[in-house]
Amino acid sequence: MNTANKTEEILTKVHMNNINKYLEENKDEMVNDEHAFAEYMRLKFKEKGVLQQDVFLYADIPERYGYKLISQEKHTRQRDIILRICYSANFTLEETQKALRLYGMPELYTEFPRDVMIMVIFNDRPGDIIEVNSILRGNGMKPLRSSGTVD
Repeated sequence: MNTANKTEEILTKVHMNNINKYLEENKDEMVNDEHAFAEYMRLKFKEKGVLQQDVFLYADIPERYGYKLISQEKHTRQRDIILRICYSANFTLEETQKALRLYGMPELYTEFPRDVMIMVIFNDRPGDIIEVNSILRGNGMKPLRSSGTVD
């Protein structure tokens, strides 16, 4: 069961008289700040000891575009771009799921074969983005899109 389903199941047991308790206990998982994504990404880059420019290089994303995404000056609707950044910054699957939530994107779900493959890739770390895309293609799935690609 994915995080969204677990949360929905838990919320069926939350009532108005204990909503404040639920909100307090789960505040770390909720988005309360419009800059939460940018702050989270900067914190994680620092924790991982990676430089933003290196992450964008490994992710095969133009540096200026990457900086604008991280600062939230620009917005993308391509979840694959955020996945590329997270993978290239050595995020765990859990850290990636949180980054997607903070960005306002759907998490990776176990109901979708491509998402399952990407989840396994995040856990196994088979290589760089080129290797990731090779694995996805080799399994009949679309590669992680780069900025500017349409397929």
